[in-house]
Amino acid sequence: MKNFILIILSLLILSITSYSQDEERLRGTISGSVIDNHTKAKLQGVNVYLMGTKLGASTDSSGEFTIKDVPVGTYALRASLLGYSDLIRTDIVVTNIKSVVVLFELIESTVEFGEVEVTAEYFQKSPDVPVSTQMQSYEEIRRLPGGFEDVIRAVSILPGVAQVQAGRNDLIVRGGAPSENLYAIDNIEVPNINHFGTQGASGGPLSYVNLDFVNNTSFSSGGFGVRYGDKISSVLSIDLREGRKDDFGGKATIAATQFGLNLEGPVSDKGSYLFSVRRSYLDFIFKGAGFGFVPEYWDFMTKANYDLGRSDRVSFVGIAALDNVRLFNDTDKKRFDNARILYSKQNQGVVGITWRHLFSSGYSTITLSQLYTDYRYRQDDTLMNPIFKNNSFEREWSLRCDVTYEIVKTTELSIGIQSKIVGFNSNLTLPAFKSSYGNLISVNSSFDTTALKAAGYLQLSHGFERFRLIFGVRADYFDLIEKSFVFAPRLSATVILSPITNVSASVGKYYQSPSYIWLVSNPVNRQLRYIGVNQFVLGVDHLLRSDTKVSVEWYLKKYSDYPVSTTQPYLVLANTGAGYGGSQESFASFGLDQLISAGTGTTYGVELFLQKKLSEIPCYGIISISYNQSKFKALDGVSRPTSFDQRLLMNIGGGYLFSEKWEFSTKFRFATGRPYTPYNSDGSQTGTNYNSSRLGVNHSLDVRVDRRWMFSSWTLITYIDIQNIYNRKPIDIPRYNNRTKQIEQSNAIGILPSIGISAEF
Repeated sequence: MKNFILIILSLLILSITSYSQDEERLRGTISGSVIDNHTKAKLQGVNVYLMGTKLGASTDSSGEFTIKDVPVGTYALRASLLGYSDLIRTDIVVTNIKSVVVLFELIESTVEFGEVEVTAEYFQKSPDVPVSTQMQSYEEIRRLPGGFEDVIRAVSILPGVAQVQAGRNDLIVRGGAPSENLYAIDNIEVPNINHFGTQGASGGPLSYVNLDFVNNTSFSSGGFGVRYGDKISSVLSIDLREGRKDDFGGKATIAATQFGLNLEGPVSDKGSYLFSVRRSYLDFIFKGAGFGFVPEYWDFMTKANYDLGRSDRVSFVGIAALDNVRLFNDTDKKRFDNARILYSKQNQGVVGITWRHLFSSGYSTITLSQLYTDYRYRQDDTLMNPIFKNNSFEREWSLRCDVTYEIVKTTELSIGIQSKIVGFNSNLTLPAFKSSYGNLISVNSSFDTTALKAAGYLQLSHGFERFRLIFGVRADYFDLIEKSFVFAPRLSATVILSPITNVSASVGKYYQSPSYIWLVSNPVNRQLRYIGVNQFVLGVDHLLRSDTKVSVEWYLKKYSDYPVSTTQPYLVLANTGAGYGGSQESFASFGLDQLISAGTGTTYGVELFLQKKLSEIPCYGIISISYNQSKFKALDGVSRPTSFDQRLLMNIGGGYLFSEKWEFSTKFRFATGRPYTPYNSDGSQTGTNYNSSRLGVNHSLDVRVDRRWMFSSWTLITYIDIQNIYNRKPIDIPRYNNRTKQIEQSNAIGILPSIGISAEF
């Protein structure tokens, strides 16, 4: 803490004494393009200007624009064209180091309100996803206090999203399990984007996606269209930016948990590239602090794009994440502590290439990708004998084709097909293990198989004068399970009551195949079926000002055919997949028991979301309040709250830009406690008491201060981020200590200060 205070004082002195007389004379450039949201055709004659200034430009025949000689600072940029709804992009940070590249996708305006002027939109709603969807820009994610500049942690403050454990990215979306979330990176579907990811689920401690590559994200917490399937709770779509086309450049960063280097530049005059490498330095901190284990990771990320012509573009994405855990068992205490840990070594990779072709009334995309994950799980006892071992390898080859065609101005057709070849092999070993519930579990199996997944969808959307209707159907196929084919219709509608008020509704069927590890851990589990959910969403949104929107949504989800244990009649796998797992949860997330598709459940809730975008008033903020309930029935037929049933969630966050140099932001989180099963005095647990107790409430306050220094040839960005500033340790599920024979609270970190420094050139 003393060193941290010294660093803060040093940064403050530097900020006061730094030579900045020339900063007012520094200038930058804004460039970009404007396209039609439906057809992706480039739009000519669009007026683009910086709000609050006299600077602007119009797009040329290629749909591109350039605004030069812009004073450094943060701006809002507005695009306007007759026949289209205006769109405002906020958080445009101009520096003298490189040109800022902005992409506008304008939506045709089909509604006339006579003499009523339609308010310019800071909030763009995709016509294809009318409900339960929020957009976040790079700047909104970067400056989030306590977010570690992580795309997943930024999502956790949105309505209906809960984090079950501090320091984890196990998203619980509207009462669903962590295994129910999908990630899509530039049209490539990825099961998990976390370091040390949980097998069969979507969580982990930290995302491996470099935020510097991210242009924006779109998060749908329910009611999403038929384009996405095989997940039933949410879709996080990550749109990566392009590399610099003006010159070679880069960025060196030391952040809260890692350090790294980015490089980018042009490829002739038709393309560009991005590359980054990052390494954690937690091993230095953990080892120096005397921890018994040390997590280490590397990640590499690259993107390249090239224009084959006016109508064709090819892009390439490559990602690799290398994770390792080292244990230090030099003392009895460390051996005892490490015996309670399920640790893993993982290698993950994502490679994909996409070809996009524009035609007269639409566009098509074809994406070929390969994903692989090499899992190495292990847990030992205090004598270093293995309790559990799992060596698994998952590979997916995927070919996807999507076509969007504008039949007429008000009618759009989308069709798509996808096929996946899945390779999976595993070696599971669990010698006779007695759980705290008194069940004896034993597994010794090897499995190697190849399976086929396929999907197809068709969606038709039509806009009336003040009404838009979207109907879609989707079919999914998976030959590794008994009932291999499912059919899912979905319908959504939006009624435009006024230029600033909309009412939207969605109803549909959603299916998800069982996790691969569940199917191979026990031969009987091949009889599992698709998990099914009927979803209903109703919402209203209203613009209080052009930069401030409020929305209210109600939802209901009815689950069927969820896998349940036949030997533990209280266990439904909707309660697994979060945290670090292992013997503490009897390895339940791996599906080692005999499972059948007999679980049912219901989740419902209401969400309030208020958001103010950065505008001429230099502040921004959100208020998110969610109330929900989630209950499931396992084989015993008893309706119990799920392990992730946090009834009330509240997030309040925001910030203020004092100048182009200084920014302050803060975030407050509040969540009621989730259920857990209490221990008996001897350390055992009783199935009839499953999830019968609740934790206390958790709340925390994070603050962050950002400072920018701009020099003639480089820019320095620094921040101080303090999590849990009033030092309230999060309350987590207690555990039984076999050595002391006492029930104890899990160790948790209270106040957590961190510093980030980035040099951009």
